[in-house]
Amino acid sequence: MAESETAVLGGGCFWCLEAVFADLQGVTQVVSGYCGGARPHPSYEQVCSGASGHAEVVELRFDPALLSYRQLLEVFFAIHDPTTLDRQGHDEGSQYRSVIFAQTPEQEIVARQLIVELQPSFPQPIVTQLKTATEFWPAEDYHQDYFAQHPRQPYCQAVVAPKLQKFRALFRSRSKSGT
Repeated sequence: MAESETAVLGGGCFWCLEAVFADLQGVTQVVSGYCGGARPHPSYEQVCSGASGHAEVVELRFDPALLSYRQLLEVFFAIHDPTTLDRQGHDEGSQYRSVIFAQTPEQEIVARQLIVELQPSFPQPIVTQLKTATEFWPAEDYHQDYFAQHPRQPYCQAVVAPKLQKFRALFRSRSKSGT
């Protein structure tokens, strides 16, 4: 079996990304957290203030024999709006920015090429930031597996569930649930 690879992606609230990527075949682990700022060990409150410089992100471990980095990014670009600066839906602020933290030069090349390829399919410019990896900080325990633990919570019903449904509709054959 091939070694696993790591990806760090931000595209709005990490609960949404975590729920989708946890259901994607080839992904072996999803951790919600923070990346991109200078503050070590940031708290949720510090990140939400917008002053920390961090984005809400997910750190993914995936098996490249089952899922390529490009396929992972194709899902990423399909489940959030990469054309809105510092915003996803009602979530607004730099902590909700669309960002890819490339872990290797190869990941940066794949991401850059895919952005160029996808741009004609979007009516507005893609504003997803492409950054070299910085330190990832796991979010507090209560944020991990949030949707799985709180599927009836109003935000989960209104925001997370529709993103998960969209993923399953677009990538049915790649969903662990098969639905």
